[in-house]
Amino acid sequence: MHALLTHPAVQAVLAPFLVALLTAELLQRMRLSGLAIIAGFAITVYLVSGFAYAPLTNIRKIIWLCIASGLLAVPLSLINWALWRPVLTVLAVASALWVTQRLLLQYPIAITLQWGAGCALFVGWLTFWMDDLQDSPIRAGSAGMALGLGTGAALLIAGSSLLGKYDLAMGSAAFAYLFIMFVSDSHLPCGRSFTLPLALVAGLTGCLAVLTAYLPWYTLLVLALIPLAAKLPVSDRSPVWVQITLLSAATLAFALGAAFLSWRIHGWAAF
Repeated sequence: MHALLTHPAVQAVLAPFLVALLTAELLQRMRLSGLAIIAGFAITVYLVSGFAYAPLTNIRKIIWLCIASGLLAVPLSLINWALWRPVLTVLAVASALWVTQRLLLQYPIAITLQWGAGCALFVGWLTFWMDDLQDSPIRAGSAGMALGLGTGAALLIAGSSLLGKYDLAMGSAAFAYLFIMFVSDSHLPCGRSFTLPLALVAGLTGCLAVLTAYLPWYTLLVLALIPLAAKLPVSDRSPVWVQITLLSAATLAFALGAAFLSWRIHGWAAF
């Protein structure tokens, strides 16, 4: 059993898929199926590194930001305020600077400003556009799956194994969320508890990988297009399985593009 639980495929793919599948189904009547993304991420954190607070490393900051954002999003859904989207975007930008500050301060001031602005823009962009999908479960699920799997694959190829596992867990959890809708031919509740943690984890892990010289910076440009690809004009009147198929194909194309760009630089050396 220990050998099974320590296998990378079980930790980053199978376990989060199964946990998210169960969570999304159990919480459906409470309209909290979006928390499946947190459940899938949490089981991978537990299996890979465990939960700890001190010392507060960059990776631990990401873990706790993800969990806190998912839980915070639940009460936010009860308050209908038009400014939540820009407010969350600003908070995401601040989170990007908080997580990357130790790395940024190692560079000369000009480079620090350049990379800091780039990281803030990327995380803010993902948060802004993923938030636009919060009321569209199929689009959010397709974007989340592609964003998680694409970022995870790119990071793994670049040699960032731990961060890559966290992203793959997000992608696998989003896939489980989509799988339920595909099989049941119905929609699940979504909300910011699904979209906000996805944007933060993918954005922050991508920035860390770039700053540590693992991931080519232009890979982030391709990943940034995934939420926009999820807005492909697919009719809401189409069967659920048709919508999932078309939107997943569109978003996964960019995920594959990001993985390919990482592979062009690093090949399969990480494996």
